[in-house]
Amino acid sequence: MSRLFGTDGVRGVANEELTPTLAMELGQAGAYILSRENKHKPTIMVGCDTRISGDMLANALMAGACSVGANVVYVGVVPTPAVAYLVRKYKVDAGVVISASHNPVEFNGIKFFDGEGYKLPDSLEDEIESLIASGMKGVKFPTGSGVGKVKYRTDAKEEYINHARKSVPLDLTGMKIVVDTAEGASYYTSVETLKELGASVVAIHNNPDGTNINANCGSTHMEELKARVVYEKANIGLAFDGDADRLLAVDENGETVDGDQIMAIVGNFLKDNGRLKDDTIVVTVMSNLGFHLMGKAHGIHMEQTKVGDRYVLERMKEIGANLGGEQSGHIIFLDENTTGDGLLSALHLLEVLVATKKPLSELKKIMEVLPQALVNAKVPNHKKENYMDYPEIAEAIEALNEKFAGEGRVLIRPSGTEPLVRVMIEGKDQKVIEKEAKKLADLIQSEML
Repeated sequence: MSRLFGTDGVRGVANEELTPTLAMELGQAGAYILSRENKHKPTIMVGCDTRISGDMLANALMAGACSVGANVVYVGVVPTPAVAYLVRKYKVDAGVVISASHNPVEFNGIKFFDGEGYKLPDSLEDEIESLIASGMKGVKFPTGSGVGKVKYRTDAKEEYINHARKSVPLDLTGMKIVVDTAEGASYYTSVETLKELGASVVAIHNNPDGTNINANCGSTHMEELKARVVYEKANIGLAFDGDADRLLAVDENGETVDGDQIMAIVGNFLKDNGRLKDDTIVVTVMSNLGFHLMGKAHGIHMEQTKVGDRYVLERMKEIGANLGGEQSGHIIFLDENTTGDGLLSALHLLEVLVATKKPLSELKKIMEVLPQALVNAKVPNHKKENYMDYPEIAEAIEALNEKFAGEGRVLIRPSGTEPLVRVMIEGKDQKVIEKEAKKLADLIQSEML
C-alpha cells in the first residue's frame, strides 16, 4: 500500500479516495496515537474549510475519535492556522483540519496538529497508518460513559482575529485593499480583521457555497484580483488559498508579489528592526535564485530545506529561526503561530507598507526575480517517486544539468499531494527554459504513463 500521508496530510478525491470510512479510521487512530500518553480523557479540536464534503468527512472523523474515548471540540469553518493557534489556546490534546488547501472542490484532505499546534513528524504519521492497517489492533473501544462527545464552539473565528490583531498591531486607516478569499476558510476572518484595523476593504470571492472554493480565484488564479486592484486604484491586493495558510500579493500596478518577495520585504524590515532571529530565513529548494542573491546583498543567511512547509518548520525549530516559508506563499512567523498563516503574512507585509510609506511596487525591488519555468507532468500516483528509474528520463535530466550549469539550475521533484512530477528550470532566457521544461515534462509523462 502506498503511503497515506503526503507532505500535507492525507489527500484525495472526497468520497472516492478519501472516504468517510477512511476519515473515521483516521479519527480513531489519530486520536488514539496522539493522546495515548494522557492520564485524562483526551480532547481533539476539529475545523474545516468551505468544501461541501467537509461536513461528511468531519462528522465521520469525529465519530471515530469519540469511538476511542476522545472528546471533540468542533470549531466549524476556520483557516488552518486558526486551528494551529487555538489548539494551544484551548489547551486541547490535538487538532485536525479537514481541507485540501488550494485544490479543486472534489478533493479534500485531513491534516493533524499535535497539542503544541505543530504538524506531525513522519514517524507519528507512520504510526497512525500502521494502526489503521492493523485494524486498530490492541485498541480497546469504550462503552457507556467512556465514549467521547462533541462540543460545538462558535467563537473560534473571533479568537483567531483577536490573536492576529494583537500579533501585528496596525492602523490601516486610509489604505484601500482588495482581498480575494478564494471562496474559502478566510471569507470572514481576513475581511473582518482588515476592516477592524481601519482599512477600506474590497472583498471578492467571499461568498462560499460549498462548491466554488478555489474556482478561478484565490492564490492560484490571480487574474481577476490583479485587474480589480488597478480598477479600484487600491494600495495592494491580497490573495488567500482555500484554507488560508498561504498568501500571495498584488502591487498597486497589478503585478504579482510571490512568497519569496514577501519574505524578502518582511525579512529585511524585521532585520532592520532587530526582530529577525540570527538574521536568518528558512526557505526550500524551490525559492528563486534571486532570493538567495538578495540575502547575500543584505546580510541575511538562508537555510534551505526540501519542499513542504512542514520541513521549513522543522528546520526553524532546530535552529531557532522565526521566519521561513515557500515561494508559493506558505510563510511561517514562528513567534506568533506554528504553521503557515496567510493573515499574519498579510499583516506583516502591510506593516512594512505603513512604516516605510512606500508602495509595494518599490518595496519588491529589494530582490530581482530570475526567470523560472515550472511545468507539471501528470503521472500515476504510485509511480511518481520513481522517475529516475527510467533511463531516458535520467539521461535527459543529466543533459539539462550540464546545459544550465553555472547559469541556472534544474529541479525535478514529485508532488507531495498530487499525482504529478514537477519540472522547474531557472535560467537567463524565459523562452529557452520554458521550452526545455515542457520538453522534459512531456518525456516524463509519456514514459511513466
